[in-house]
Amino acid sequence: MFFVLRVCLNMLLKLREMKKLTIPSLIIIFLFFLSSFNQEKKNYLNSLQKVKASQYAAQNQPIRCRTMEVLQKHLANDPGLKSKMKIIENHCEAFIKRQRENTDYFQKPITISTVVHVVYSNIIENISDAQIQSQIKVLNQDFTKTNPDVVNTPEEFSYLAADIKIRFELDSVIRVPSKRPLWGTDDEMKFSTKGGSNVVSPSTHLNIWVCNIGGGILGYAQFPGDNPDTDGIVISPQYFGTRGYVSPRFKNGRTATHEVGHWLNLRHIWGDGNCNQDDFVEDTPASDSPNFGCPIYPTAHCDSNDMTMNYMDYTNDNCMYMFTEGQKARMRAVFAKDGARVSFIQ
Repeated sequence: MFFVLRVCLNMLLKLREMKKLTIPSLIIIFLFFLSSFNQEKKNYLNSLQKVKASQYAAQNQPIRCRTMEVLQKHLANDPGLKSKMKIIENHCEAFIKRQRENTDYFQKPITISTVVHVVYSNIIENISDAQIQSQIKVLNQDFTKTNPDVVNTPEEFSYLAADIKIRFELDSVIRVPSKRPLWGTDDEMKFSTKGGSNVVSPSTHLNIWVCNIGGGILGYAQFPGDNPDTDGIVISPQYFGTRGYVSPRFKNGRTATHEVGHWLNLRHIWGDGNCNQDDFVEDTPASDSPNFGCPIYPTAHCDSNDMTMNYMDYTNDNCMYMFTEGQKARMRAVFAKDGARVSFIQ
């Protein structure tokens, strides 16, 4: 870029020597080139900063979520899944439009029976009942807006913070010893024939598998409409709950909150794309990338402030503490008449 600027300057000086440019004209043109150069330099530095941030995330961050990658694999393996999800999406949109004036529906509490499968290869991975209960407590707080840290929500977004009015009730804990140290994201932990634990009543129960996924992956979920034999969420044990065997950076139980959000049909808040990619929620701001760590407010992308404290971003556990009213409507839609998870309340 400096070379280009020097070439332009030399050209202007030669034109001046040929008396084809007056000094004022020379100054104006030079300032124009300088302004363009500064803008180009700014764009370059911004791009470089994004690349460095992406490289830092890849090298230094655990992988917060693998839900979208798992979805792509499922779509490739099941040709009918795309149309099923399209039907669910159309139902969701229609339901939200119908319910704009019927706010009573959104005030009815929903309780979800939950089964936790602990698939472990050592004593540390065989997490305690207390650790499991601590996770259920976090889910109940986060989905009823009784989490103490919700008060940290900036004023810009505080009026959007929503009580989803969903509670989780622990039905049972299934413990399965295994010689397998890593499970990956191919759903094999969900089958006893593979050394895992079979799903329990997926039409009426949320199934959570706690096992060592590996690769630094915190968790992943399955969207509504997919195979009932693999329905539920998967979380590595060190990111599950708030006590016992937990990672210092992810010890607030928000991995489960994030993944249950997917299980209830929420997308990542940045839409897994550029500024024009939608998460299908009206009241979440546009963004073109996830946020990591604990960003300082305001953090801006796409000409608006990011809602970095939303559970569907990638920030640290202690820096996410809200769902929005729009996300509430989307989650509640799956329990409505003809919804993908209506069997849970019938």
